[in-house]
Amino acid sequence: MEIEKAIHQEKFESDFQKAVVNIHYTSSWLSHAHGQVFKDYDLSMQQFNVLRILRGQFPASATVNLLIERMIDKSSNASRIVEKLRQKGLVKRKVCKDDRRKVDVIITETGLELVEKASAELRKIQDCFNALTAEEYGDLNALLDKMRSKNVSLNS
Repeated sequence: MEIEKAIHQEKFESDFQKAVVNIHYTSSWLSHAHGQVFKDYDLSMQQFNVLRILRGQFPASATVNLLIERMIDKSSNASRIVEKLRQKGLVKRKVCKDDRRKVDVIITETGLELVEKASAELRKIQDCFNALTAEEYGDLNALLDKMRSKNVSLNS
């Protein structure tokens, strides 16, 4: 559906404004679809993101700072997310002996299993989003990367 019809707005100030609104709308649309999967696993999107990062690090651990660097939502409180995941038995925390301020986090077997199950569900959703070809998705990724690269200071 065209963005104009989706939000009942006929005109935009510019193509740039239309693109920004379209990106926000599409992000919300995808977040809602993914949120339905995460709800089944009693996870937030941010918790799933941390679990995926830890799965990528496995069998090594990660520091909370590394998690923050790699998270999609940089405004999330990684320490609080890790604690919630620990309470669910999905991660383990270990205080570094040399620096008590440093905490290492590692995903548990239960966490690995949960990420795999949720990822399989997300792949089913992705199969529904076949409106673009693989080449078009590649072009879209390149365009979005290019858009963000022009003002790096916004990423912090």
